[in-house]
Amino acid sequence: MHILLTRPLEDCYEMILKFQNLGHQISHMPLISIERINHENIDYSDFQGIIFTSSNAIKFLDLKKIDKRTKCFCVGNATEKKARSFGFQNVFAAEGNVNNLKEIIIQNFKTSEGKLIYVSGEIIASDLDNKLISEGFNIKRIVNYKAKPVEKLDEEFILKIKSKMPDIVYIYSQNSAENFLKIIKNYQLADFWMDTNLMCISEKTSSILNEIKWKKIFLFNPGEEEFLLYKI
Repeated sequence: MHILLTRPLEDCYEMILKFQNLGHQISHMPLISIERINHENIDYSDFQGIIFTSSNAIKFLDLKKIDKRTKCFCVGNATEKKARSFGFQNVFAAEGNVNNLKEIIIQNFKTSEGKLIYVSGEIIASDLDNKLISEGFNIKRIVNYKAKPVEKLDEEFILKIKSKMPDIVYIYSQNSAENFLKIIKNYQLADFWMDTNLMCISEKTSSILNEIKWKKIFLFNPGEEEFLLYKI
């Protein structure tokens, strides 16, 4: 199958290799680039737990200031893997969605243990911090990165895509979906996707792309990409 991956290269490099080893043709079209955001100086010793809903948040941390034994809560396997690679030892991982992550935190962190810090991007799909506050947790959110849309594509790449449209495209965020829709319109690609399966990380993400005619739309959690190939 021809698979279109849309995350920045460092976030999908392993997946590219995995799919290629399975015999699939891969096209790579990053829809966003990730940039650091400077934030207030944080004394991480004030917090007894740290939350990540993206591996990008880990990448831009000042890790020298953090005790790696601090309880670390991750939204899914990819984020957990990144946290462990950066030295976190006490890691709890959800199954790829924020509601499950909230339950993991409730089960493994008592409000009496202290404060939580939630490190995230500028735009988040779910207000996890407010949900935890409503459960009695003391939590602070800081933003340390933002997603910037990639606006221009190589014309040769567009011609290549048109000549052999993907069987599958994976979209990982609302930001990516919005930019993908803009690219589809700007490059007059709206009528080319009827035989392509759209894989989206959430209903909110898929709703942005509903005006395009797809063969079928699937929802998935990060880590399920290969499994979805067998549902088509």
